[in-house]
Amino acid sequence: MRVYEDLTALKDRYSDIFVALGNFDGVHLGHQRLIGEAVATAQRVNGSSAVLTFDPHPLSVLRPEIAPPMLLDREAKERMMYQLGVDILILLPFTLKFAQLCPEDFIKDILMGQLRAKGIIVGYNYTFGHKGKGTPETLWKHGEEYGYSLNVIPPVKVAGQVVSSSLIRTKLSEGDVIFARQLLGYNPFTEGVVVSGERRGNTLGFPTANIECPDGMVVPCKGVYRVQVEVEEDTYLGVANIGTKPTFNGHSQRTNIEVHLLDFCGNLYGKKIKVSYTRRLRDERKFASITELVNQIQADVQSARFDHPE
Repeated sequence: MRVYEDLTALKDRYSDIFVALGNFDGVHLGHQRLIGEAVATAQRVNGSSAVLTFDPHPLSVLRPEIAPPMLLDREAKERMMYQLGVDILILLPFTLKFAQLCPEDFIKDILMGQLRAKGIIVGYNYTFGHKGKGTPETLWKHGEEYGYSLNVIPPVKVAGQVVSSSLIRTKLSEGDVIFARQLLGYNPFTEGVVVSGERRGNTLGFPTANIECPDGMVVPCKGVYRVQVEVEEDTYLGVANIGTKPTFNGHSQRTNIEVHLLDFCGNLYGKKIKVSYTRRLRDERKFASITELVNQIQADVQSARFDHPE
């Protein structure tokens, strides 16, 4: 997969481009179906599959005060696009100037002028152009004029609910990582570099890896979670606490992620780890004594070790 941040000469480098359009935050089941359609269609005609999206998210430029936290950072999104078999990932910088482009000019100048798209694949609720006035209907109206095919992907549902990035954010804010997984098609996760903490876990007998909550990224609500932790090439079972450590930090509002890896011995400082949430075990709470806290951690470890979520 090749990654581009501009459209220069792409139409000359690739033939028969089938392009999927959208924001693709989370690359959830709905996105996967849409992108999969672009990949499959391109492969049938020996063409090139492309995903055209924006970086940063348009709302962070147009309405930063209401811009949602992201489910995936750029690196994770690129990795998932590669795994889905995409040939070309186009991450266009989104600017206020670009936001002024009317839907018709987006089709004429970008999709046709720069990409010479053979086919376009969008979701049922896709909007584009100035003030989001462009819709799948707009693309359909101009299809014959420009000679591209259009495939509009209907909503994908799980348990009767339409899969969407906003629904996934809601479920994560409730700590429902199991349903979030059903919507995403993979366990929600946080990636980060292990930083120095207070080393209190060592004194309690449960050493932890501390990663800071990444700015602008979704993290499940406060609580204790069963997790799977990827360290380089290995994966470990673990227990993660998301919160402010109220037993020790009083009324601190700073949220961090502490992870105790089961059956691990080694130094993690400075290493990047991936923490995948598989089940919420309990709320975060303040304990009356260190002994009570240690007993609860022991119970959490037992729950994680013998819990087998579907």
